[in-house]
Amino acid sequence: MYRRTCPHRADRPSVFDPKCHDPWTPEDYPRFFHMHPRTAELSLLEPVNRDFHQKFDLVIKAEQDNGHPLPAFASLHIEILDENNQSPYFTMPSYQGYILESAPVGATISDSLNLTTPLRIVVLDKDIEDVPPGGVPTKDPELHLFLNDYTSVFTVTQTGITRYLTLLQPVDREEQETYTFSITAFDGVQESEPVIINIRVMDANDNTPTFPEISYDVYVYTDMRPGDSVIQLTAVDADEGSNGEITYEILVGAQGDFIINKTTGLITIAPGVELIVGRTYALTVQAADNAPPAERRHSICTVYIEVLPPNNQSPPRFPQLMYSLEISEAMRIGAVLLNLQATDREGDPITYAIENGDPQRVFNLSETTGILTLGKALDRESTDRYILIITASDGRPDGTSTATVNVVVTDVNDNAPVFDPYLPRNLSVVEEEANAFVGQVRATDPDAGINGQVHYSLGNFNNLFRITSNGSIYTAVKLNREVRDYYELVVVATDGAVHPRHSTLTLAIKVLDIDDNSPVFTNSTYTIVVEENLPAGTTFLQIEAKDVDLGANVSYRIRSPEVKHFFALHPFTGELSLLRSLDYEAFPDQEATITFLVEAFDIYGTMPPGIATVTVIVKDMNDYPPVFSKRIYKGMVAPDAVKGTPITYVYAEDADPPGLPASRVRYRVDDVQFPYPASIFDVEEDSGRVITRVNLNEEPTTIFKLVVVAFDDGEPIMSSSATVKILVLHPGEIPRFTQEEYRPPPVSELATRGTMVGVISAAAINQSIVYSIVSGNEEGTFGINNITGVIYVNAPLDYETRTSYVLRVQADSLEVVLANLRVPSKSNTAKVYIEIQDENDHPPVFQKKFYIGGVSEDARMFASVLRVK
Repeated sequence: MYRRTCPHRADRPSVFDPKCHDPWTPEDYPRFFHMHPRTAELSLLEPVNRDFHQKFDLVIKAEQDNGHPLPAFASLHIEILDENNQSPYFTMPSYQGYILESAPVGATISDSLNLTTPLRIVVLDKDIEDVPPGGVPTKDPELHLFLNDYTSVFTVTQTGITRYLTLLQPVDREEQETYTFSITAFDGVQESEPVIINIRVMDANDNTPTFPEISYDVYVYTDMRPGDSVIQLTAVDADEGSNGEITYEILVGAQGDFIINKTTGLITIAPGVELIVGRTYALTVQAADNAPPAERRHSICTVYIEVLPPNNQSPPRFPQLMYSLEISEAMRIGAVLLNLQATDREGDPITYAIENGDPQRVFNLSETTGILTLGKALDRESTDRYILIITASDGRPDGTSTATVNVVVTDVNDNAPVFDPYLPRNLSVVEEEANAFVGQVRATDPDAGINGQVHYSLGNFNNLFRITSNGSIYTAVKLNREVRDYYELVVVATDGAVHPRHSTLTLAIKVLDIDDNSPVFTNSTYTIVVEENLPAGTTFLQIEAKDVDLGANVSYRIRSPEVKHFFALHPFTGELSLLRSLDYEAFPDQEATITFLVEAFDIYGTMPPGIATVTVIVKDMNDYPPVFSKRIYKGMVAPDAVKGTPITYVYAEDADPPGLPASRVRYRVDDVQFPYPASIFDVEEDSGRVITRVNLNEEPTTIFKLVVVAFDDGEPIMSSSATVKILVLHPGEIPRFTQEEYRPPPVSELATRGTMVGVISAAAINQSIVYSIVSGNEEGTFGINNITGVIYVNAPLDYETRTSYVLRVQADSLEVVLANLRVPSKSNTAKVYIEIQDENDHPPVFQKKFYIGGVSEDARMFASVLRVK
């Protein structure tokens, strides 16, 4: 993906109107992308399927958000990269192949009966190449193909777009005529749906017709007529088709008296022949198959025949000497299978019996009727064929004949797959590895055909594990042992029947640990308050980190080298201790803090260490008490001073760092040493100003001693004290104003500095008077002559800003002023009310410097155009 930036500056980005896009850009791009209007971060709203969208070409617009947008544009091209999200697939739903049973090892399976062209198996992967229907693939998807069965008989080539099946060992059609199995393709992540492959083994004439016996002894009688049966010969050829069709022929020894049915092998008396007592014959009989002459096979046997005198007690004879029967293994008990009724020329009663071939007495044969029924349940998986020798006897020594019944038991799906008990069931797999091999299961089903084909699936944890068609189990994702270290995985084996049977196997899977986790502190940040002046070696914090990996040995160390001269960290316990005492006052910052990093690591591990932040706040422990500027302070007060009258100030300083509780000084009166002064005087807690607690009525010339305590807020609280001596003045020593209130004429706001406002006057006995403004003049607007009492303008006046002032003035004797002990009372203070007179000193001012109006060309006279103010 690449990005072309905007050519002009802009403040507000956005994805532009799709109509301006490249014509190949999908119109549904707003489904997938959103741009933050301030930060220009482009975010993905939902996953993009590359099968539908391979690229996006967006136009980004940015404009200033100041009422005058000047947009700029940039192009953004986004390529959608492929991911392995497509399973491989075969181009055919199933495959049919053919192989000659005489083919050598390494021969390729053919796709037709004439065995001229190989069977081509094409498997593709859309992640590698998306081949349209009818298209020709050009890229080898490099897939791994594996068979789920018969892996010792067949193999598949492992490279190329087209794959071929070849023979690993010889096959014998007479042992197994068809092979049915599935084949699966795997790209390392995704597995294809399995496809069925049927391989038919073509017959080769590799079996010779064989007689059960090398020779046979037969008696015939002179009263037998032409066409009467002498013996039924049966040869067996396991080949199929013409290779297995048998033709019988008497080569020598018949002397024209006997003939043989070339198809059935039944030897009978030739037409027009009269047998003579005592004659013997040795017939050489050949059984040959019908393969092409060059490939034809044959065998012979000898039939010895002796002619005896007439015997009217011929044995019973079956209609056939060989019977073939197919029955389902699900056949019910008692079902009639075959009527084996024989005939006796003399009409003697016949007794039937199973002479051989049924040791378990699975079949019942009626002794009188020759009806063959099922006596016990069949199990094809135990016995799939029975050859019964049936006898029919008329009770005479030579009155017994036999017939053979060939019973083939056909399969039903009566068996569930059975897991191999010898394969391990306790498995293990390493964590953090996708597609890791876990183990393999194997199940077999003794049923035949698709009833015996086994397919595997998982009964749980399908999102974590997967199983292939050959029973191999892999991890589907990366497992995390620290989340879960043990799984009981249920594997299901199902056969391929229409109504399948299944069985389950539970595997115990242990997830093995690797070193994939760093130690993690219980807190990412530790904050601890440590008192200053603690001795070295004091432990003040214990940190802890845990590593969820097995066998982890966690150790600790300080990461920040600049604090290693302050602190020590025990490598195994995590205890933090002091290497030296801390001094709060040594820190330049208002708050004395030390912040540093610690780390925890696995001594034998490879993962990065875990990191935490430790902040040590050094607590000030109040090193210094407040210290008064004087030991003794002096003050004066009128005998009739009202409550709250200020007398003097006390002041103390604390050497602890400013801004901390330990340096904050406050004051209080000690009411223990001098209780009465403490009851009539007080000190303001924060300012240190000594004031009257009550309205006074004290004798002049009295001197009171008041003890004031200065204390801080540190830990522990520290304090000191000082004494204040307060003299009660004689009333004659306190000046009196001639008026309690003064109201001079209004003063023009244009008055210049020095303009007189008014005069105040006070009197005292034998005292020089000093005047002062004590309140109401905080901005220094007015001044006062402290000798004459003349109040004057000291700063410019502005009626529009303030229209009046109230000043409080005070008169003190010169002696008190010189001692810096002013004594306010009811008589030596007065109020001065000053009114400011307005003058025309401001022209009108428009609210705006520039107005814009508009009027239409057809506006009427006196129509409103604009309002100005």
